[in-house]
Amino acid sequence: MIGMNLSKVATMTSVNVPGLAPWRDAARTTAERVESLLADLTLEEKVAQLGSVWVQSDEPGNVAPLQDRFTVADGMEERLRYGQGHLTRVYGTAPVSPAEGAARLRSMQEQVMAANRHGIPAIAHEECLTGFATYGATAYPTPLAWAATFDPGLIERMAAAIGADLRAAGVHQGLSPVLDVVRDYRWGRVEETLGEDPYLVGQLGAAYVRGLEGAGVIATLKHFAGYAASRAARNQAPVSIGPRELADVILPPFETALREGGARSVMNSYTDVDGVPVGANPHLLRGVLREEWGFDGTVVADYWSIPFLASMHGVAEDLPDAGAVAMLAGIDVELPETHGYGAHLVGHVRAGRVDEALVDEAVRRVLRQKIELGLLDAAPDADPDSDLAPELAPELDLDSPRNRRLATAVAERSIVLLGNTGRVLPLDPATTARIAVLGPAPTTRVRCSAATPSPTTSSTATPSTAPACRSPPSGSGWRPSSRMPSCATPSAPT
Repeated sequence: MIGMNLSKVATMTSVNVPGLAPWRDAARTTAERVESLLADLTLEEKVAQLGSVWVQSDEPGNVAPLQDRFTVADGMEERLRYGQGHLTRVYGTAPVSPAEGAARLRSMQEQVMAANRHGIPAIAHEECLTGFATYGATAYPTPLAWAATFDPGLIERMAAAIGADLRAAGVHQGLSPVLDVVRDYRWGRVEETLGEDPYLVGQLGAAYVRGLEGAGVIATLKHFAGYAASRAARNQAPVSIGPRELADVILPPFETALREGGARSVMNSYTDVDGVPVGANPHLLRGVLREEWGFDGTVVADYWSIPFLASMHGVAEDLPDAGAVAMLAGIDVELPETHGYGAHLVGHVRAGRVDEALVDEAVRRVLRQKIELGLLDAAPDADPDSDLAPELAPELDLDSPRNRRLATAVAERSIVLLGNTGRVLPLDPATTARIAVLGPAPTTRVRCSAATPSPTTSSTATPSTAPACRSPPSGSGWRPSSRMPSCATPSAPT
């Protein structure tokens, strides 16, 4: 565990006195506060807000792919010299109790603030797809189960509970939800997705975002875009996709989650799309996200995707070059460690390769989020109830009865009838329940064979043999897409 450095905290400059600096004044507009602080930052301090630090654990094993290959050798003092944008997985790197995690987080935040002359804290992020990814927290059903519920309201409540636990633990950003639309079930991360229907993915993804954001946690949409459409379903393989399929299938869930959910962050995909790595693709990261959709949140790098521009994609000569390529493409924050940004990015700006105005835009977005999170309202070290780390963490129950009830509800509503051995169907014609018969021809008589089904009068799909789904709950907001038949009141078999 990192030790406390309270002596440095006590000697921070007077700019930390509440109300003295304009950017500390909560009565001012967010834009005014951002511009005030930005104008007072040196280039090195600005670039530091676009980086991250991950303090590794002595525990054996990795919690992220290739974690051991990208360990940073520099000590904490050098890594925090000008400040820091993000702290990576303080709770999720090794098994810790809520009290241990909170103490570790508070210690790290104090070091971050002490190391930079403005005392700016970092944004703490964690994984949270099926719950807060830390020891002892509730594990909720997978996103495939969310999709099977057809219940956006329930998924929003689940995400709100996850967000409440994150916020209570001092976490500011969750790296979820996954909005990749499945194109090939051989892909190894299908269980993290909401399935193959873009409309369903978008609606339930937006519901998850509303729950997380409503709890005060920044939701991160991933992996933008095309990650699950890779060739031969290989992870991180190239994506060969045309512009129409990309626009009709891959992109809509992200746009929906931004417009209807209000997500404040997007994470890039590792893959290349039509030969261009997403991390080096200004058309997607600037053109689609910002110019077409008007997104004004942060774009964060998937773990080590900036170094991958050199080591995997070969579109950059080395790590310094990869940092320039990523910044020009539109990545704001490098996660989980600073490899391509930092001093390399400062050098590119001074050499004229990267316009400082691009850095300023990225920093504005990071500072705006820190203000929205309340991290710059006053001197955080002077406020025992600040969001840096909770004082009540020892009493924090991350596997509460409320959480378990929600997890049970999601599991129960996700049950899908695959066979009719118990004679669940046909339903009593007098029931008010409804079923949906799904497929390419739900009202057409078809001959079931290994060949492509064709219209016939020899066999009929009836309520006693057809797959069934639960009718959407009243008031859930669910609207079937044009590709899905509406639920109909069951009738006697014909």
